[in-house]
Amino acid sequence: MKNMIDKYSPLPIYYQIEEAIKGRIEKGELQEGEMIPSEREYAETYGISRMTVRQAITNLVNDGYLTRRKGKGTFVANQKIEQKLGLTSFTEDMKARGLKPSTKLIDFQISQAQGKIAAGLGIHPGDEIYEIQRVRLADNIPMALETTYLAADLVKGLNQRIVQGSLYQFVEEELGLNIDYATQELEASVARETESEVLRIAKGTPVLLIRRYTYLKDGRPLELVQSIYRGDRYKFIIDMQRG
Repeated sequence: MKNMIDKYSPLPIYYQIEEAIKGRIEKGELQEGEMIPSEREYAETYGISRMTVRQAITNLVNDGYLTRRKGKGTFVANQKIEQKLGLTSFTEDMKARGLKPSTKLIDFQISQAQGKIAAGLGIHPGDEIYEIQRVRLADNIPMALETTYLAADLVKGLNQRIVQGSLYQFVEEELGLNIDYATQELEASVARETESEVLRIAKGTPVLLIRRYTYLKDGRPLELVQSIYRGDRYKFIIDMQRG
């Protein structure tokens, strides 16, 4: 923590503190779950106001580097999982990052398609669909609440055992269907009561809402998925190319 700030620098002191703490986290000098010094300790060490320190800490909390625990202090937050938006399954993504994926099945039922769901799956209202709700976990930490809709005629033989693993693996290897592409919609939202309970976050916590429409090579819709990802554990990366 030596030379963390330079009072003669044109950079605001709160920004210097912010960058110094962030740098220590990114270098691994401060580990996930480690408590950082208190605002008072920083203020006394560097002869600055607690308000200046508080501004730096608050910015780092808002950026996901730190987390406050009431009555305990401020700690280095768990780092977010980076995922490039692409046509891979949750299971494939987690395994690629060396994490152990698992699934908690909340609901599995056959229902009748209505409205936007029927239109999204390219079927008639009233046709049978599988409606599956799952919590997706990485290293036993809940990451997302996922609701999937599939036309029953397209994925015959689907059962509860299969959907607790990789659905894409079943579709491609067991059914011999070729998944081609998907379109996704992303928007910011907040966790409602049910979502906060299953994801183990506070009600009103920021989350990422993603809707995916997946298609087969022959053009038929495969699935419609609505996923709610924890904003404190996930960030998505999009590669863009001009032209």
